[in-house]
Amino acid sequence: MPPEEQEQKQVRHRLLDAAESLLRDRGYESLSIRAVNRAAGMNPAAVHYHFGSKQALVTALLERRLRPVWDGRLADLDKLAGAGTPPAISDLAAFLVEPMARLAADEDERWALALLARLVLTDAALPWRSPWSAPGPWITMIRRARPGLPAEVAAERWRLARDLVLLTYGAPLAEPGERTAPPSPEVVTAFVAAGLAAPHHRAEGNGA
Repeated sequence: MPPEEQEQKQVRHRLLDAAESLLRDRGYESLSIRAVNRAAGMNPAAVHYHFGSKQALVTALLERRLRPVWDGRLADLDKLAGAGTPPAISDLAAFLVEPMARLAADEDERWALALLARLVLTDAALPWRSPWSAPGPWITMIRRARPGLPAEVAAERWRLARDLVLLTYGAPLAEPGERTAPPSPEVVTAFVAAGLAAPHHRAEGNGA
C-alpha cells in the first residue's frame, strides 16, 4: 500500500476509534462531528473529508465492529445467490438470527447491536457497503425458497423478520437494567422461519 493510502487508512482508524469511545460514553444522539475530530486530534473537517457525514462515520464503525460476526454467513449467502440454489427457509432465518444472538451474548458488543437496532428501526438510509444490508438480496432468496410469493409480500415478511430480530436482541427502547434475557436462538429462528414460510392467500379481486 502506498504511504499516502496507508496514512489515510490510519487517519480513518483514529476517527473511528474516537467515535466508538464517544458513542460508548454518550450515545448516538449526543455524538457530534466536532467532538470526534477533537478526540481524534484532527482538524474540524476530518470527518467530512474521510466519511462525508455523521451517519456514514457511524455506519463504517458498525461495519468494522459487526462485519466479522457476519463474514462467514454472508459468504454462504453469496454462494447460494451465485449458484441460484433455492435456500431452505430455516437456513435464511438462521442467517438472520444467529449472528444477532451471538452479539447479544457478548457484553463488549451489545452497545453496537443496540446502536444498529436504533438506526435501522428508525428507517435511516445508511450507506452500507454490503449488498446484504439492503432488502433486495433477501427478498430474492425468500422468493426462491417460496416460489410464487409476490415480491411485495416477500419484502414485507423480510422487514417484519428483520425488525423482530433487532427488537429481540437489540432492545433499543429499554434501559440496560430493564432488559430481560431473549429467547433461545432456536426459538427465535423457528418463529422467524414460520413467518417467512407462512401460506399466502391471494386477496380476492386484486391479484396480489
